[in-house]
Amino acid sequence: METDRRRTRVRDIAAETGVSIATVSRVLNDHVNVSPRTRELVLQAVERRKTREVGPRAVAVRCPYQLTDYFGLIVSSIAEALRLRGARVLLDAGESSQHTDALSALPDDPGTAAAILVLPPEDGEELVALARTGFPFVVVDPRTPPPPDVAAVSAAHFSGARALTAHLVDLGHRDIGVIAGPEEWLAGDARTAGHHAALARVGVLPAPHRVHHVEPTTAEGLRAAGALLDGPTRPTAIVCFNDKLAVGALHAALDRGLRVPEDLSIAGFDDIDLSRATRPALTTVRQPLREMGRMAVTQLMRVLDGDRPEALHLELSTTLVPRGSTAPPRESPGGWTPRGQKA
Repeated sequence: METDRRRTRVRDIAAETGVSIATVSRVLNDHVNVSPRTRELVLQAVERRKTREVGPRAVAVRCPYQLTDYFGLIVSSIAEALRLRGARVLLDAGESSQHTDALSALPDDPGTAAAILVLPPEDGEELVALARTGFPFVVVDPRTPPPPDVAAVSAAHFSGARALTAHLVDLGHRDIGVIAGPEEWLAGDARTAGHHAALARVGVLPAPHRVHHVEPTTAEGLRAAGALLDGPTRPTAIVCFNDKLAVGALHAALDRGLRVPEDLSIAGFDDIDLSRATRPALTTVRQPLREMGRMAVTQLMRVLDGDRPEALHLELSTTLVPRGSTAPPRESPGGWTPRGQKA
Protein backbone atom coordinates (compact mmCIF):
# COMPACT_ATOMS: atom_id res chain seq x y z
CA MET A 1 0.00 0.00 0.00
CA GLU A 2 2.80 2.41 0.93
CA THR A 3 4.55 1.59 -2.37
CA ASP A 4 1.36 2.40 -4.29
CA ARG A 5 1.03 5.75 -2.51
CA ARG A 6 4.63 6.58 -3.30
CA ARG A 7 4.12 5.73 -6.98
CA THR A 8 1.03 7.93 -7.08
CA ARG A 9 2.94 10.74 -5.39
CA VAL A 10 5.78 10.49 -7.93
CA ARG A 11 3.33 10.54 -10.84
CA ASP A 12 1.55 13.59 -9.41
CA ILE A 13 4.80 15.50 -8.92
CA ALA A 14 5.90 14.63 -12.46
CA ALA A 15 2.58 15.90 -13.85
CA GLU A 16 2.78 19.10 -11.80
CA THR A 17 6.36 19.94 -12.76
CA GLY A 18 6.38 18.66 -16.34
CA VAL A 19 9.44 16.44 -15.82
CA SER A 20 9.61 12.68 -16.22
CA ILE A 21 8.70 10.17 -13.52
CA ALA A 22 12.25 8.85 -13.67
CA THR A 23 13.66 12.34 -12.99
CA VAL A 24 11.36 12.80 -10.01
CA SER A 25 12.53 9.44 -8.64
CA ARG A 26 16.17 10.45 -9.03
CA VAL A 27 15.56 13.67 -7.10
CA LEU A 28 13.69 11.87 -4.32
CA ASN A 29 16.50 9.30 -4.09
CA ASP A 30 19.12 12.09 -4.07
CA HIS A 31 20.89 11.00 -7.25
CA VAL A 32 23.54 13.42 -8.53
CA ASN A 33 22.76 13.33 -12.25
CA VAL A 34 19.99 15.94 -12.09
CA SER A 35 20.43 19.60 -12.98
CA PRO A 36 20.18 22.06 -10.06
CA ARG A 37 17.23 23.84 -11.63
CA THR A 38 15.24 20.62 -12.13
CA ARG A 39 16.09 19.43 -8.63
CA GLU A 40 14.83 22.70 -7.15
CA LEU A 41 11.66 22.52 -9.25
CA VAL A 42 10.85 19.03 -7.98
CA LEU A 43 11.71 19.81 -4.36
CA GLN A 44 9.46 22.86 -4.39
CA ALA A 45 6.60 20.69 -5.66
CA VAL A 46 7.32 18.17 -2.90
CA GLU A 47 7.12 20.90 -0.25
CA ARG A 48 3.84 22.18 -1.66
CA ARG A 49 2.37 18.68 -1.52
CA LYS A 50 3.50 18.29 2.09
CA THR A 51 1.74 21.51 2.97
CA ARG A 52 -1.46 20.35 1.31
CA GLU A 53 -1.36 17.01 3.13
CA VAL A 54 -0.66 18.47 6.58
CA GLY A 55 -3.56 20.90 6.85
CA PRO A 56 -6.00 23.18 5.04
CA ARG A 57 -4.76 24.51 1.71
CA ALA A 58 -3.73 28.15 1.82
CA VAL A 59 -4.52 30.04 -1.39
CA ALA A 60 -3.09 33.48 -2.08
CA VAL A 61 -5.68 35.80 -3.63
CA ARG A 62 -3.91 38.75 -5.22
CA CYS A 63 -5.96 41.75 -6.34
CA PRO A 64 -3.67 44.81 -6.48
CA TYR A 65 -6.56 47.30 -6.57
CA GLN A 66 -9.04 48.87 -4.17
CA LEU A 67 -11.72 46.33 -3.30
CA THR A 68 -14.74 48.40 -4.30
CA ASP A 69 -17.54 47.62 -6.74
CA TYR A 70 -16.10 45.41 -9.47
CA PHE A 71 -13.09 43.93 -7.66
CA GLY A 72 -14.88 43.58 -4.34
CA LEU A 73 -17.54 41.34 -5.88
CA ILE A 74 -14.96 39.07 -7.51
CA VAL A 75 -12.74 38.76 -4.43
CA SER A 76 -15.68 38.17 -2.08
CA SER A 77 -16.91 35.37 -4.32
CA ILE A 78 -13.43 33.80 -4.45
CA ALA A 79 -13.05 33.95 -0.66
CA GLU A 80 -16.48 32.39 -0.06
CA ALA A 81 -15.86 29.58 -2.55
CA LEU A 82 -12.44 28.79 -1.10
CA ARG A 83 -13.78 28.62 2.45
CA LEU A 84 -16.55 26.26 1.35
CA ARG A 85 -13.81 23.96 0.03
CA GLY A 86 -11.86 24.10 3.26
CA ALA A 87 -9.07 26.37 2.01
CA ARG A 88 -7.54 29.28 3.88
CA VAL A 89 -7.43 32.66 2.12
CA LEU A 90 -4.28 34.79 2.05
CA LEU A 91 -5.42 38.17 0.68
CA ASP A 92 -3.01 40.56 -1.01
CA ALA A 93 -4.96 43.66 -2.07
CA GLY A 94 -4.50 47.40 -2.54
CA GLU A 95 -2.80 49.40 -5.26
CA SER A 96 0.55 49.42 -3.42
CA SER A 97 0.78 45.71 -4.23
CA GLN A 98 1.29 46.60 -7.90
CA HIS A 99 4.83 47.70 -7.06
CA THR A 100 5.95 44.49 -5.34
CA ASP A 101 7.59 41.42 -6.83
CA ALA A 102 4.74 39.27 -5.60
CA LEU A 103 4.70 36.59 -8.29
CA SER A 104 8.31 35.45 -7.95
CA ALA A 105 7.88 35.04 -4.19
CA LEU A 106 4.86 32.72 -4.41
CA PRO A 107 6.68 29.43 -5.24
CA ASP A 108 9.16 29.98 -2.38
CA ASP A 109 6.45 30.23 0.28
CA PRO A 110 5.92 26.69 1.68
CA GLY A 111 2.71 27.84 3.37
CA THR A 112 1.01 28.78 0.09
CA ALA A 113 -0.40 25.96 -2.01
CA ALA A 114 -1.69 28.02 -4.95
CA ALA A 115 -2.86 31.45 -6.05
CA ILE A 116 -5.68 33.27 -7.82
CA LEU A 117 -4.54 36.44 -9.58
CA VAL A 118 -7.18 39.09 -10.36
CA LEU A 119 -6.35 41.34 -13.33
CA PRO A 120 -2.60 40.89 -12.74
CA PRO A 121 -0.56 43.89 -13.92
CA GLU A 122 2.41 41.65 -14.76
CA ASP A 123 3.06 40.81 -18.42
CA GLY A 124 2.66 37.40 -20.03
CA GLU A 125 6.33 36.53 -19.65
CA GLU A 126 6.12 36.82 -15.86
CA LEU A 127 3.04 34.59 -15.81
CA VAL A 128 4.86 32.03 -17.97
CA ALA A 129 7.84 32.15 -15.62
CA LEU A 130 5.54 31.44 -12.66
CA ALA A 131 3.86 28.58 -14.52
CA ARG A 132 7.25 27.00 -15.29
CA THR A 133 7.98 26.65 -11.58
CA GLY A 134 5.05 24.27 -11.33
CA PHE A 135 3.22 26.55 -8.91
CA PRO A 136 -0.55 26.24 -9.52
CA PHE A 137 -2.52 29.43 -10.19
CA VAL A 138 -5.50 30.81 -12.10
CA VAL A 139 -5.94 34.28 -13.60
CA VAL A 140 -9.26 36.13 -13.36
CA ASP A 141 -9.96 38.82 -15.96
CA PRO A 142 -6.49 38.83 -17.57
CA ARG A 143 -5.19 42.25 -18.57
CA THR A 144 -3.25 40.84 -21.54
CA PRO A 145 -3.87 37.67 -23.60
CA PRO A 146 -3.13 34.77 -21.22
CA PRO A 147 -0.35 32.36 -22.24
CA PRO A 148 -1.68 29.08 -23.71
CA ASP A 149 -0.82 26.97 -20.65
CA VAL A 150 -2.14 29.41 -18.02
CA ALA A 151 -5.68 28.84 -16.74
CA ALA A 152 -7.82 31.98 -17.02
CA VAL A 153 -11.44 33.03 -16.46
CA SER A 154 -12.99 36.13 -17.97
CA ALA A 155 -16.24 37.51 -19.33
CA ALA A 156 -17.21 37.52 -23.00
CA HIS A 157 -16.14 41.12 -23.59
CA PHE A 158 -16.49 41.12 -27.39
CA SER A 159 -20.02 39.72 -27.56
CA GLY A 160 -21.15 41.89 -24.64
CA ALA A 161 -19.96 45.10 -26.30
CA ARG A 162 -21.37 44.03 -29.66
CA ALA A 163 -24.79 43.45 -28.07
CA LEU A 164 -24.66 46.85 -26.37
CA THR A 165 -23.85 48.78 -29.54
CA ALA A 166 -26.31 46.67 -31.54
CA HIS A 167 -28.96 47.85 -29.06
CA LEU A 168 -28.08 51.47 -29.90
CA VAL A 169 -27.95 50.75 -33.61
CA ASP A 170 -31.39 49.13 -33.47
CA LEU A 171 -32.69 52.27 -31.76
CA GLY A 172 -31.46 54.26 -34.76
CA HIS A 173 -28.06 55.56 -33.63
CA ARG A 174 -25.19 55.70 -36.12
CA ASP A 175 -22.89 58.41 -34.74
CA ILE A 176 -21.72 56.77 -31.50
CA GLY A 177 -18.85 57.94 -29.34
CA VAL A 178 -16.74 55.40 -27.47
CA ILE A 179 -15.00 55.97 -24.14
CA ALA A 180 -12.79 52.90 -24.14
CA GLY A 181 -10.48 51.53 -21.47
CA PRO A 182 -6.67 51.60 -21.64
CA GLU A 183 -5.36 50.49 -25.03
CA GLU A 184 -3.09 47.82 -23.52
CA TRP A 185 -5.96 46.04 -21.72
CA LEU A 186 -7.34 42.87 -23.31
CA ALA A 187 -10.89 43.74 -22.23
CA GLY A 188 -10.63 47.20 -23.78
CA ASP A 189 -9.48 45.82 -27.12
CA ALA A 190 -12.21 43.18 -27.16
CA ARG A 191 -14.99 45.62 -26.27
CA THR A 192 -13.86 48.16 -28.86
CA ALA A 193 -13.78 45.39 -31.47
CA GLY A 194 -17.30 44.35 -30.46
CA HIS A 195 -18.52 47.93 -30.82
CA HIS A 196 -16.99 48.20 -34.30
CA ALA A 197 -18.52 44.86 -35.32
CA ALA A 198 -22.02 46.09 -34.44
CA LEU A 199 -21.49 49.27 -36.48
CA ALA A 200 -20.12 47.30 -39.42
CA ARG A 201 -23.38 45.34 -39.52
CA VAL A 202 -25.15 48.52 -40.69
CA GLY A 203 -22.30 49.73 -42.90
CA VAL A 204 -20.79 52.29 -40.52
CA LEU A 205 -17.00 52.48 -40.47
CA PRO A 206 -15.10 53.20 -37.24
CA ALA A 207 -14.35 56.88 -36.68
CA PRO A 208 -11.01 57.24 -34.82
CA HIS A 209 -11.92 60.71 -33.49
CA ARG A 210 -14.95 59.16 -31.77
CA VAL A 211 -12.84 56.74 -29.67
CA HIS A 212 -11.09 57.93 -26.48
CA HIS A 213 -8.87 55.52 -24.52
CA VAL A 214 -8.74 56.48 -20.82
CA GLU A 215 -8.33 55.02 -17.35
CA PRO A 216 -11.69 53.59 -16.19
CA THR A 217 -12.65 56.24 -13.61
CA THR A 218 -15.56 58.63 -13.24
CA ALA A 219 -13.26 61.64 -13.58
CA GLU A 220 -11.87 60.34 -16.87
CA GLY A 221 -15.39 59.67 -18.11
CA LEU A 222 -16.32 63.28 -17.38
CA ARG A 223 -13.26 64.54 -19.27
CA ALA A 224 -13.58 62.23 -22.29
CA ALA A 225 -17.32 62.78 -22.67
CA GLY A 226 -16.72 66.53 -22.52
CA ALA A 227 -14.27 66.25 -25.41
CA LEU A 228 -16.82 64.29 -27.45
CA LEU A 229 -19.67 66.68 -26.69
CA ASP A 230 -17.67 69.87 -27.30
CA GLY A 231 -16.47 68.89 -30.78
CA PRO A 232 -17.78 70.38 -34.02
CA THR A 233 -20.42 67.64 -34.19
CA ARG A 234 -21.96 65.82 -31.30
CA PRO A 235 -22.57 62.05 -31.23
CA THR A 236 -26.12 60.94 -30.50
CA ALA A 237 -24.90 58.23 -28.13
CA ILE A 238 -21.84 57.33 -26.04
CA VAL A 239 -20.85 53.81 -24.99
CA CYS A 240 -18.39 53.45 -22.12
CA PHE A 241 -15.87 50.82 -21.04
CA ASN A 242 -17.50 50.57 -17.62
CA ASP A 243 -20.27 52.05 -15.50
CA LYS A 244 -17.96 54.51 -13.72
CA LEU A 245 -17.00 56.10 -17.03
CA ALA A 246 -20.69 56.22 -17.95
CA VAL A 247 -21.49 58.12 -14.72
CA GLY A 248 -18.81 60.65 -15.69
CA ALA A 249 -20.46 60.96 -19.11
CA LEU A 250 -23.84 61.58 -17.43
CA HIS A 251 -22.30 64.46 -15.47
CA ALA A 252 -20.73 65.87 -18.65
CA ALA A 253 -24.13 65.84 -20.36
CA LEU A 254 -25.78 67.50 -17.37
CA ASP A 255 -23.10 70.21 -17.28
CA ARG A 256 -23.98 71.09 -20.90
CA GLY A 257 -27.72 71.16 -20.38
CA LEU A 258 -28.28 67.92 -22.30
CA ARG A 259 -31.05 65.55 -21.32
CA VAL A 260 -30.42 61.81 -21.16
CA PRO A 261 -31.75 59.99 -23.12
CA GLU A 262 -33.73 62.66 -25.02
CA ASP A 263 -30.65 64.52 -26.31
CA LEU A 264 -27.97 61.89 -25.73
CA SER A 265 -27.98 58.17 -25.00
CA ILE A 266 -25.31 56.84 -22.62
CA ALA A 267 -24.45 53.21 -21.84
CA GLY A 268 -21.98 51.49 -19.52
CA PHE A 269 -20.60 48.02 -18.84
CA ASP A 270 -20.41 45.77 -15.71
CA ASP A 271 -23.82 46.38 -14.07
CA ILE A 272 -22.40 47.31 -10.68
CA ASP A 273 -24.72 48.86 -8.06
CA LEU A 274 -23.81 52.34 -9.31
CA SER A 275 -25.58 51.67 -12.63
CA ARG A 276 -28.93 51.36 -10.84
CA ALA A 277 -28.37 54.42 -8.62
CA THR A 278 -28.20 57.01 -11.43
CA ARG A 279 -31.12 58.97 -12.87
CA PRO A 280 -31.90 57.74 -15.38
CA ALA A 281 -30.62 54.26 -14.53
CA LEU A 282 -27.86 53.10 -16.88
CA THR A 283 -28.25 50.76 -19.78
CA THR A 284 -25.31 48.42 -19.33
CA VAL A 285 -23.92 44.91 -19.79
CA ARG A 286 -23.98 42.57 -16.81
CA GLN A 287 -20.74 40.72 -16.20
CA PRO A 288 -21.01 37.51 -14.15
CA LEU A 289 -18.52 38.80 -11.58
CA ARG A 290 -19.43 36.41 -8.77
CA GLU A 291 -19.53 33.46 -11.13
CA MET A 292 -16.08 34.41 -12.45
CA GLY A 293 -14.74 34.14 -8.91
CA ARG A 294 -16.45 30.81 -8.25
CA MET A 295 -15.28 29.36 -11.57
CA ALA A 296 -11.69 30.41 -10.85
CA VAL A 297 -11.83 28.44 -7.59
CA THR A 298 -13.28 25.41 -9.38
CA GLN A 299 -10.46 25.54 -11.95
CA LEU A 300 -7.82 25.89 -9.25
CA MET A 301 -9.14 22.99 -7.17
CA ARG A 302 -9.00 20.71 -10.19
CA VAL A 303 -5.35 21.60 -10.63
CA LEU A 304 -4.62 21.04 -6.92
CA ASP A 305 -6.35 17.67 -7.06
CA GLY A 306 -4.07 16.58 -9.91
CA ASP A 307 -6.54 17.09 -12.76
CA ARG A 308 -5.98 19.24 -15.80
CA PRO A 309 -8.96 21.54 -16.49
CA GLU A 310 -10.86 20.59 -19.63
CA ALA A 311 -10.71 24.20 -20.85
CA LEU A 312 -7.86 26.46 -19.79
CA HIS A 313 -9.37 29.74 -21.04
CA LEU A 314 -13.01 30.18 -20.02
CA GLU A 315 -15.24 33.05 -21.19
CA LEU A 316 -18.50 33.44 -19.28
CA SER A 317 -21.46 34.95 -21.07
CA THR A 318 -22.63 38.52 -20.47
CA THR A 319 -26.17 39.95 -20.52
CA LEU A 320 -27.46 43.20 -22.03
CA VAL A 321 -29.48 45.21 -19.47
CA PRO A 322 -31.48 47.99 -21.19
CA ARG A 323 -32.57 50.80 -18.86
CA GLY A 324 -33.61 54.43 -19.07
CA SER A 325 -30.36 56.02 -20.30
CA THR A 326 -30.82 54.94 -23.93
CA ALA A 327 -33.54 55.84 -26.42
CA PRO A 328 -33.90 56.51 -30.16
CA PRO A 329 -32.19 59.67 -31.46
CA ARG A 330 -34.45 62.66 -31.91
CA GLU A 331 -34.78 62.07 -35.65
CA SER A 332 -34.43 58.94 -37.76
CA PRO A 333 -31.14 57.86 -39.45
CA GLY A 334 -30.38 58.95 -42.99
CA GLY A 335 -31.00 62.61 -42.39
CA TRP A 336 -31.61 63.15 -38.70
CA THR A 337 -30.20 66.23 -37.06
CA PRO A 338 -29.18 65.84 -33.41
CA ARG A 339 -30.72 68.54 -31.25
CA GLY A 340 -28.65 71.71 -31.10
CA GLN A 341 -26.61 71.02 -34.26
CA LYS A 342 -26.78 72.29 -37.79
CA ALA A 343 -27.77 69.92 -40.59
